Order: sequence, then C-alpha cells, then structure tokens
Amino acid sequence: MHEEVIMAGTGGQGIMIMGQLLAHAAMLEGRHVVWFPSYGPEARGGTADCTVIVSTDEIGSPISATPDTLVGMHQFLFSRFQPSVKPGGRLIVNSSLIDLSTVRDDCQVLIVPANTAAEELGNVRAANMIILGAYASSTGAVALDSLIASLPEVLPPHRHKFIPLNEQALLKGAELARKE
Repeated sequence: MHEEVIMAGTGGQGIMIMGQLLAHAAMLEGRHVVWFPSYGPEARGGTADCTVIVSTDEIGSPISATPDTLVGMHQFLFSRFQPSVKPGGRLIVNSSLIDLSTVRDDCQVLIVPANTAAEELGNVRAANMIILGAYASSTGAVALDSLIASLPEVLPPHRHKFIPLNEQALLKGAELARKE
C-alpha cells in the first residue's frame, strides 16, 4: 500500500491538522509516513497545503510530483494542484467552495459539501474533519477508528473540548462518502 495525498486550502481551514491526523493515524497502524507542510506568509486566508505519504514500505522522498489524491478545500489551491494528480487518481472536492465545472474528468471524483455539512453540525470549522472522514472512508488509507484515536494526541490540550465535534464530523464525512 502506497498513498500520496496533497491536502490544499487556505490558512484557517485546518489543513495542517488534517495532515497531522492522517499521519498519526497511519503511524498507529504501523505504516511509514511523511508529512510535509507548506504555508503562505499569511496567518489566515493565505495558502496552506501539505503532502502526506502513507506506505507499508519505506518512503524514499517526501516530495510527491504526481499524487494519487488531492483533497481540495478551496478553489485557488485546488486549481493549482489538480493538474499534478495522476490520471485515474482521486479528487476529493469541497463542493461548498469549489466550482465543480473546474474539476478534471479523468479522475475519480468525490464531491463533499464539507462546509455545508459542518454548518449542519453547528460549527463550520469542522469542515476539515468532514472531508478527512470522507477521504479515509473512500480510500481506506487509514481506519476511521485510528483517526479518532489520534485526536487527543494531535490536537493541543486547549482544543480537546472540540474532540466530540471532530469525531462526529469524521463520522459524518465517512457517511457522506458512502452515499456518494
């Protein structure tokens, strides 16, 4: 098993936490992992992306020129990274913020209204967990249980009060992926 994913959005959308949770969950499952973050200079609203590579074998490079999957949370970076996804790869699209007419047709596409679903849960900031749950469910890269077990390890203590919401959002994302 070897999965290369780029998670891309803007600062404040929880892109780095998504990548850290995926990496931690994969380590819990005994996999080799690389987490490679990239930030724009702005604290909120700037670019934010990370590459996560999960493999049963040793990983030779932290760089992914042709990722298997792109998780797009915002139009700007989705448009930037979409061309690099290998043909036949996966595009997991936050349809709340990405124009679906811009999505390639040579990839598997999972449409997730992450912001809308998070608002239904009572907190739009849970959109990242919605789409992470959808990613895990649709790819099988890690188990949802491993993501949930990673929450208290990855989230800083002052964010632990949001663990129940994040768990609920992960499960909602998985449910949305199964329906799609």
